[in-house]
Amino acid sequence: MDKLLITGPSQLHGSVRISGAKNAVLPILAATLLCEQPTTINRVPHLRDVTTTMELLGSMGVNLTLGDDNSIELDASNVTSYEAPYELVKTMRASILVLGPLLARFGQAKVSLPGGCAIGSRPVDLHINGMRALGASISVEKGFINASVPNGLKAADITLETITVTGTENLLMAAVLAKGTSVIRNAAREPEVTDLANFLVSVGAKISGIGTHTLEVEGVDSLSGTEYTVLSDRIEAGTYLVAAAASCGAVTLKDVCLDSLNGVLDKLRETGAHITTEGDTVTLDMKGERPNAVDISTAPYPGFPTDMQAQFVAMNAVANGTAVVTENVFENRFMHVQELQRMGADIRLQGNTVIIKGVKNLTGAPVMATDLRASASLVIAGIIAHGETLVDRIYHIDRGYACIEEKMTQLGANIKRVS
Repeated sequence: MDKLLITGPSQLHGSVRISGAKNAVLPILAATLLCEQPTTINRVPHLRDVTTTMELLGSMGVNLTLGDDNSIELDASNVTSYEAPYELVKTMRASILVLGPLLARFGQAKVSLPGGCAIGSRPVDLHINGMRALGASISVEKGFINASVPNGLKAADITLETITVTGTENLLMAAVLAKGTSVIRNAAREPEVTDLANFLVSVGAKISGIGTHTLEVEGVDSLSGTEYTVLSDRIEAGTYLVAAAASCGAVTLKDVCLDSLNGVLDKLRETGAHITTEGDTVTLDMKGERPNAVDISTAPYPGFPTDMQAQFVAMNAVANGTAVVTENVFENRFMHVQELQRMGADIRLQGNTVIIKGVKNLTGAPVMATDLRASASLVIAGIIAHGETLVDRIYHIDRGYACIEEKMTQLGANIKRVS
C-alpha cells in the first residue's frame, strides 16, 4: 500500500495550477446520464473518485472517450443498465448521485447504499424522501435502493429538513425532467451546486434561483449535449494556501475561483498573511513569519467550509497563540487530532470543539490518514515538522487531490510516494 514520505521542515515557495473541483465534477458526470447527446466535460481532475465514477458510468453503458487537456466525452444515448453495484459504490458517497438521473430519464434505478469517508452521519433519507415526493416508489433491501416511476416523475414542492449538498444535487437532477415546476427549498448554496445547475442549464434545463436557498425547476422533455468546463477546486486551493501559511512561505495559485474562496482568504488574512489577487490568480506571502492563531467555526456555504477545518487545525498547531476550532457540520471530523498529537501538537478535544495551543515545532512521526481532508492536514504537518513523517492510507488523499506530491514538490516540499 502506498505511503507518503515527507522530510521537513520545508518553506513553500513557487506557483501551482489548481485542478477542477472534485465536488463539482462528480455530480456533473452523473448528470450526463440525463443527456441524449454526447457531452464533453473539461478540466476533469485525475482523482480516484473520478476514475470510480467513470467505471460506474461505463458499467451502465455510457461510452467514455478521454481527450486531451483533462477532458472526457460522455455519450449516454445507449444506457443498458440502471444499477450502481456495491463493488463500485462502496468507496464513494457521491455515487448516490446517479439515483436522480436514472429515475428521471429511465424511470428506474438500483443503487447500492454508498460508502466513503467515515466523518459522520450523512443519511440517504433526504434523497429517498425527496424522490418519493417526486412520485417515485422506493424500497431499501439488502443494501440497495430500489426505485421506479413507470409514468415519469411529477413536480413537487420540497423543503429539505437540513441543508445537504448531495441531496440538493440529486433532487435538482431528478426535477429537470419531471412534469411541471418543482421547488427545492433550504437548498445548498455551495459553488459546486451552482456549477451543476449551470451545467444543467447549458444542456437545456430551466432552473431559476441558482445560488440561493430556493431553486425553481421547470421540467423539460429532454436534455441535449454540450461542452462544459468545471470550476476550479476551492478546497485544493485553500489547502495549498494553508500549507504555505503554516510553512511561513509564499505561493501563487493559478486557475482559482476567487469568489468561492472569500471565507478562507479572510481567515488567512487574520493569520498575518499578505494576500493579493488578480483575475484567477491569488498570491499568499507570510514574509517569513509564523502565522497567528485563528478561530474557526464551520457552517454550510457561505460559511467556513468543513472541508478546510483539518488543514487550519494543522496550521494552528504551529501558530502564535491559541485557537478554538468548532465543527458544526459533521460530528466525527476530528480524527486527525490524535495523529497531530503524535507529532507534538498541543490540542485538546472537547465535544465538537478543539482548543489548539500553538507550539514552535512539530516532530515527524508515522501517522495514518483517516479521511480525505484529514490526510491533507497530515501532509501539511509533515511539511512543517522536523524529521521524517510517513503518512499511511493515502488512498484517502488520492480521492480528492490530483498529483499532490508533484505539486508540493514543485513548491519546494521534500515529499515522495513510497510502497
